[in-house]
Amino acid sequence: MTDTATMAGLDPATLADVLRVAGSPGFDRIQEQIRRTGGCSDPIHLQGSTVTRDAITGTVLHSYSTETEPGGRLRVACGNRRASRCPACAWTYAGDTYHLIRAGLVGDPDKGTPHTIRDHPRVFATLTAPSFGPVHNRPGNRPCRCGTRHGEDAPELGTPLDPATYDYDGAVLWNNHASELWRYFTIYLRREIAKRAGLTQKAAKEQSRVSFGKVAEYQKRGAVHFHAVIRFDGPNGPDDPPPAWATLALLTDSIRAAAARAAVDVPAAGDQPARTLHWGTQLDVQPIGAFGHGQEITEQAVASYVAKYATKAAETTGTVDRRVGNKEALVLLGVPDHPRRLIETCLDLHALYPDRKLRDWAHMLGFRGHFSTKSRRYSTTLGALRQTRADYRAAQQREALGLPDPDDEEATTLTLAHWSYAGHGHTPGESWLAANIRRDIQHNREIAREALADLRSEGVHDHE
Repeated sequence: MTDTATMAGLDPATLADVLRVAGSPGFDRIQEQIRRTGGCSDPIHLQGSTVTRDAITGTVLHSYSTETEPGGRLRVACGNRRASRCPACAWTYAGDTYHLIRAGLVGDPDKGTPHTIRDHPRVFATLTAPSFGPVHNRPGNRPCRCGTRHGEDAPELGTPLDPATYDYDGAVLWNNHASELWRYFTIYLRREIAKRAGLTQKAAKEQSRVSFGKVAEYQKRGAVHFHAVIRFDGPNGPDDPPPAWATLALLTDSIRAAAARAAVDVPAAGDQPARTLHWGTQLDVQPIGAFGHGQEITEQAVASYVAKYATKAAETTGTVDRRVGNKEALVLLGVPDHPRRLIETCLDLHALYPDRKLRDWAHMLGFRGHFSTKSRRYSTTLGALRQTRADYRAAQQREALGLPDPDDEEATTLTLAHWSYAGHGHTPGESWLAANIRRDIQHNREIAREALADLRSEGVHDHE
């Protein structure tokens, strides 16, 4: 347990609970449970039991019940992807996203992509929202339009120069329809590819496939934009080489043309005029260089960048990370003026567009899509990565208990389990303990990462 010096700053109630937990008979097991969750901030509590029997003789080979656990409960990780909610689970989610994206760039046979995927044309594209009014920014070496040279962390960055004329309605509706705009972009992308290849859409589909993995990110002004890895494959996916006509230049030109064509119509409602939503003019498309070829945008950098933003959401703009019931709550929560106005706009527009669920997604500034998505054949799935991890841990547990592998044809075991939800979260003292365990785990990971970097700098490389 962390030394007493670090407990000095605790409030009396938390300190009292830390001492209570530390002095409880089941403290060692509580600590072990929290460590097994990685220091999860809001673990799920389960009650139940599991029994493994020999299917032929009925002999009990192993049994477990939460009745022997402290408080009669077992803690499991919450699995929340948001770093603002649970840094521990968000770290795992970011790691999974990194391996998912990386597998679609460098290849990983265990994750459904061959190493020859590196020879396929692929780009890193960023599609942004249009302007809804001038905002404070840092335009290179020039001062902002307000005449000030803002610092990198200046709080006014991204806020409107004139809030009275800023199109808050347009900003919220754009966020709300951004996922549909992406869907239309992918439709037009395939059409533009066929057009430039001189083929019908059917013929182009029979000869090639476009795969992608993307992540959503909020700009400081509160508008969503997308970062995407877009790749050419053969008709059967990553195992197939793309046809000769499927070049990097053709892919790049097609992306630019598709982004220009994609549009979503929003009907008029109440005092709101009809709108046609488009992508912004700041479209960035850059080729991804294979490892060791010297290109500026590397596979490692792209995978790391996408993983970084997979655990972030609208709270990076100053809003909150959970639903807001009414406008009065925004004052109590201390939400800054610009995100507060965006949230208020969501609440106001909900009555005009009830099917868009703007009230439910007001804390997300209107955005209601998934933050990390991919096409079916890009690479593996997050679910598959989680299952692999679960299978590995289960195999470790079976080996420790001396139980046979259930996949073994000669195995004759039968496992019966019953679980029920029994709550979630920590007491104040457990929460403090979990935070310290999480920091220790993170520190150990950083040491291991630095050691690996040192080995690589000395010429020792891991196999791709």
